[in-house]
Amino acid sequence: MSHEKYEEYQDCIAACHACVVACNHCAACCLQEADVKQMVRCIGLDTDCAQACQLAIAFMAGGSEHVAAACRLCEEVCRACGDECAKHDMDHCQQCAEACRRCAEECGKIVTTA
Repeated sequence: MSHEKYEEYQDCIAACHACVVACNHCAACCLQEADVKQMVRCIGLDTDCAQACQLAIAFMAGGSEHVAAACRLCEEVCRACGDECAKHDMDHCQQCAEACRRCAEECGKIVTTA
C-alpha cells in the first residue's frame, strides 16, 4: 500500500476509532439503565458496530484489497446502530448516534473511492 493511500484513509480510521469508543461506552452505560431489557437491541448493535469498525480499521491500516467491502459493512452497521441509538434520549445514546453517523459518512467515502 502506498503512503498516499494510507493518508487517504486517515479521516475514516479516526472516525471508526471514535465510533468504537462511543459504542463501547454506550453499551456499558445501557447496561446500567433501569430497564436494561429496553436497551437490548441498542447494546447488541453497539457491540456489532464496534466490531465492524475495528475490522475496517484493520483492513485500512493493513492495505487490504478488501477495504471497500469492510467499509461497506461498517457503513451499514453504523447506520443501523446510529438509528437505534437516536431513538433513546440518554446522552450516551445520542453521542453514540452522532459518532455512528460520522463513521458511516466517512466509510461511505472510502467505498466510493476504494
